[in-house]
Amino acid sequence: MNVRESAKPAIWGAIGGAIAAIVIGFYWGGWITGGTAGKMEAASAEAAIVQAFTPLCVAKAEQQPEQIVLLKEESNWQRDDFVIKAGWVNNVSEKYRSAVAEACASTVVEGMKAE
Repeated sequence: MNVRESAKPAIWGAIGGAIAAIVIGFYWGGWITGGTAGKMEAASAEAAIVQAFTPLCVAKAEQQPEQIVLLKEESNWQRDDFVIKAGWVNNVSEKYRSAVAEACASTVVEGMKAE
């Protein structure tokens, strides 16, 4: 391919400009890949589900005050399992059950400390 000598600087400038635009766009411009967007979407969906179902779980817990006392005695690492076994998150999809149980346990225990 024969390129005129006068066109070579323009071609190299276009290539350099494209590379600069990509670097600036991804680092400072907020551009993301499709994979990253998918991960962000999944995390946002999970956060919304946890936020929506946690008050329902807390309401079920408040109907069983004796269980709340037992929940408070559990270690931090076992509280989500306790909530699941108590049946407070049975209406939540299996995929999100653990996250909702963890948020519910934290909310219930923190609510007890405030009282």
